[in-house]
Amino acid sequence: MDFHITIAPEKITELWGLPITNTLITSWVVMAILILFAIFFSRKISLTPGRVQNFIEAIFEYVLDFMEETFGDKKLARTFFPLITTLFLFIWLGNWMEFLPGFHSIGLTGECDKSVCAPLFRSMNTDLNVTIALAIISFVVIQVAGFRYLGPLSYLKKFFDFSGPLNFFIGVIELVSEIARLISFSFRLFGNIFAGEILILLITALIPLALPVPLMAFELFIGFIQAAIFALLTLFFIKIAITPKVH
Repeated sequence: MDFHITIAPEKITELWGLPITNTLITSWVVMAILILFAIFFSRKISLTPGRVQNFIEAIFEYVLDFMEETFGDKKLARTFFPLITTLFLFIWLGNWMEFLPGFHSIGLTGECDKSVCAPLFRSMNTDLNVTIALAIISFVVIQVAGFRYLGPLSYLKKFFDFSGPLNFFIGVIELVSEIARLISFSFRLFGNIFAGEILILLITALIPLALPVPLMAFELFIGFIQAAIFALLTLFFIKIAITPKVH
């Protein structure tokens, strides 16, 4: 039994000399869905909301209240609400896209290897480039928030404190842990989603009738949880970045 499993995304075509991979196409589809939903929902907003609007507003209000409680400031919660919710929705939808019927078989095209052709779509978070890009976005926002709300000198003093040997050593540890977040953010998301995709592929091939359905349900849960973890960690690290150092 042959399995075609690759860590790197498959190239479908090129645009101006740049490779267009199946994970990139999937990310475009996810962005298009979110943009269209935002446009459609904004046009349907009413002063007398229906059930769908009530449901969505209740979720958004819950998230906003949670962020306000985390930051202790309503203005900060509203400032970072778009970023946190967008990260969650983008990752969540990207994780769930792979469970759509025909996701791995529609539009077989692009590069072929021993008669196995690359599918047009592939779960975008199985591409390390995507998860690293998301990690960089989160990392940059965290640093910018620290500089903006604490000021450059106060924020840098968290990592470069020369007031004593112990404070200097603690600052070095903080700096290393700050940089390590890039790795932990990207590899945690990539590893969980890629491993789940491989597991489902193997189980579907070996035990095609009984086990795949509950396993897919579990992976749907994992996809949701991983999106929530990424968004929550970004939220908490922003909170830590804008909190003054206690002497």
